[in-house]
Amino acid sequence: MTGEFKEMNKDELSRTLAAAAARIESESPGTPRIAMILGSGLGALGEEVEGTSIDYGDIPGFPVSTVEGHAGKLCLGRLAGQEVAVMSGRFHFYEGYTLQEVTFPVRVLRRIGCEILLVTNAAGGINSEFSVGDLMLITDHINFLGANPLFGPNLDEQGPRFPDMSQAYDRALQNTARTTAHELGIVLREGVYVASMGPSYETAAEIRMYRTMGGDAAGMSTVPEVIVARHAGMRILGLSCITNMAAGILPQPLSHEEVIETTERVKSTFRKLVLGILERL
Repeated sequence: MTGEFKEMNKDELSRTLAAAAARIESESPGTPRIAMILGSGLGALGEEVEGTSIDYGDIPGFPVSTVEGHAGKLCLGRLAGQEVAVMSGRFHFYEGYTLQEVTFPVRVLRRIGCEILLVTNAAGGINSEFSVGDLMLITDHINFLGANPLFGPNLDEQGPRFPDMSQAYDRALQNTARTTAHELGIVLREGVYVASMGPSYETAAEIRMYRTMGGDAAGMSTVPEVIVARHAGMRILGLSCITNMAAGILPQPLSHEEVIETTERVKSTFRKLVLGILERL
């Protein structure tokens, strides 16, 4: 289905948003306050939501996940005492979708009442002090996609033409994550996430450039969703799972299989941290 979509104008986008929200609200057992986007291999938490789920293909305007490790369904209900809407799997620019399509679910989640976005991803470690399997709190990001999801006419009903990104990741939520990790005895790294288009992994020279710019981890997602969430006034917490060391850090090739293997290995720690954070929100 990739490559068949077109950019919607403001009226089309507003109508499709309304239709998608109505579809979700018709099945949601409650009003979710917290939205979660679970990245590659991290979607198992969606299975723990006490409620219901909807396949992406059954929601107006939603693309369909095409990447291994992305289940492709929206889970609605309660998790760790919170009303949540959990995206088990996300969409990527490299799949052939426009950034409007990639971020459409975030707009829908905001429309149905979500105030907080907890976004996760699998990332390559740039910081040489990191190790495979580490979890990283995202403190800021660098958009190296070469595009912005807010390009084009502004959707005034959701946010301003020129949204502030100086605190894209909520400081109070970061402190909650730090406190939770400390209490649970989990090592939580911190750093800047660099997003590039993909799907090829970065070259060693590109990783050296990212490091010089201040990047600590590299990936192919997250930034578009965060930009749109901030545009819509959501508070954001970002977590990366360092599933491999980026090109040139270690003398070995990169593969998506390694990403999935690592997320499988650390999923219990990731689960413990996320549930602990949710309990404190």
